[in-house]
Amino acid sequence: MLQLGVQSLQLSGQVSAHDALIGAKLAHVVAGGNAAPGAEVSEQYLLDLECEAFLSLCGERKTQERMSHMLATGKPLRN
Repeated sequence: MLQLGVQSLQLSGQVSAHDALIGAKLAHVVAGGNAAPGAEVSEQYLLDLECEAFLSLCGERKTQERMSHMLATGKPLRN
């Protein structure tokens, strides 16, 4: 459902492609990754998913631009 919401926002032009990528990774983490539906997952499992998503996003040029801009200006960059 979260992925569908992200796709809907992108198709309607409310978020950029990079915003949608971030949203998709966030949805993956919040939904418990590839764990079976209804399966209990540990806090460490969720932290590992979060870390993996964050490091993956850090490798993206647009994420790096957003981070640099925020550090330089204190304002978010919507690229």
